Amino acid sequence: MIKKIRSSLSAKVCIITSIMLLCISLLVFGLLAWLMPQTYSNRLNTFLDEQTKSFIAELEKVTFADSGGLFDQFFQNMEINSIELYNENGSLISLPSEQVHNEYIANVAEESVAEYDYEENSPILSNHYYFSFSDSKQRYMLIVYGKAGQIIQLRQSFLNVFPLLLILILIISLAVSWFYSVIITKPVLEISRVSEQMSDLHLEWQVNERRIDELGILEKSLNMLSKNLQTALNDLKKANTKLKADIKHEKALEQAQIDFFSAASHELKTPITIIKGQLEGMLLGIGVYKDREKYLLRSLGVTQTLESMVYDLLTISRLQTPNSDFKTEKFDCIPLIKKYLADTEDLIVSKELQISSDFLTPVIINANKLLMEKVFSNLIGNAIKYSPKEAVVYIIVKKQQDNYLFSIENSGTHIQEETIPKLFEAFYRIDTARSRQTGGSGLGLYIVQKILQQHNSYCNVCNTENGVKFFFELPFCNYT
Repeated sequence: MIKKIRSSLSAKVCIITSIMLLCISLLVFGLLAWLMPQTYSNRLNTFLDEQTKSFIAELEKVTFADSGGLFDQFFQNMEINSIELYNENGSLISLPSEQVHNEYIANVAEESVAEYDYEENSPILSNHYYFSFSDSKQRYMLIVYGKAGQIIQLRQSFLNVFPLLLILILIISLAVSWFYSVIITKPVLEISRVSEQMSDLHLEWQVNERRIDELGILEKSLNMLSKNLQTALNDLKKANTKLKADIKHEKALEQAQIDFFSAASHELKTPITIIKGQLEGMLLGIGVYKDREKYLLRSLGVTQTLESMVYDLLTISRLQTPNSDFKTEKFDCIPLIKKYLADTEDLIVSKELQISSDFLTPVIINANKLLMEKVFSNLIGNAIKYSPKEAVVYIIVKKQQDNYLFSIENSGTHIQEETIPKLFEAFYRIDTARSRQTGGSGLGLYIVQKILQQHNSYCNVCNTENGVKFFFELPFCNYT
């Protein structure tokens, strides 16, 4: 308990304040208990002195025998307890009134009861005065006793109320001390809490700047310090995050380049090996290779595939070069689509394909014309090459808000869902045998994605109810 109090500022302030309030309250109570009876006693003495002096002035005007009425009247005063009259020899003499004598006896009896009810040495206020009656020069001494019971009752009341008052003072002192300690220590505790958080580099806080004193200045300084530290830490975190992202990106690019060149080497090795084998066979006249015309034609086909792959590799190299000459222009892309369809008309007719086109004219875009021609030729060419006979190829261009949506869909075929994410990888083929038959290099969709990324777009693919659809968006552009 003591250790907890020593470690708590609020508890210390509360206890010290409670002790101070308790001492002050007891001091005030003691002063009141002493001053109030004393004040009442002084007031009573003053009152009796004034009344007695007025009474003596009346006695000096009358004879001893005629003073009974004055004694009776004076004794009726509520503040007088008893009266004693002494001659100049110091002997107590009877008052000149039987009524006063009876009252005196009664008062003595009351005094005995009072002495029994209160204390033996209960104070009785008294004053003595000297005077002479008008018919005698003898000096008399008059002693007047005042009623001190109210003073005793007042003191007793203070003693009676002291236990209850002490409990109330203690409760009020504790309540006030607790409230006071909360008000005084709250900003200090808040600053202490903030300092502890700052030591742990937790800076997501704000001290309420409601004060204008020294603590308010300290709160404002802490807020400014926290803000500056938070800004510095955020900048460091952003720089660190960016550095990590850059390092991760560089590693990914490096690994992608390694994978790409590894795959390219493998892909180039295959046709070179085929050409080399066919040429050696023809030169040596081995077996079937004696028919040179046949295998020369085959070698030419492999050479054309190899040439196409080299061109694709050169295109990729230009796209990945940061300082490559990437120029854009505004043009209508519909003629590019129609030109490619015209160039592949023989293949379309031979496969009995149906081309369904739905687009407005013109469709103006701001792009690199040569690269976009390759995008349309690769996507439409794939749809034509990989569609079964009598299939339908849908070429649709729609305007959606500020973009054109291009979609190429071929019916009669589907792609397995697990292979869709791999379609845009370099040298990936769904069916290797079919790709070789159609002369595919495995780089067409990879190049399409790279070109669209250069134009801040992205190509997507999905299976539809009828077939497979490739689609992408390009911004709308006014032809001016």
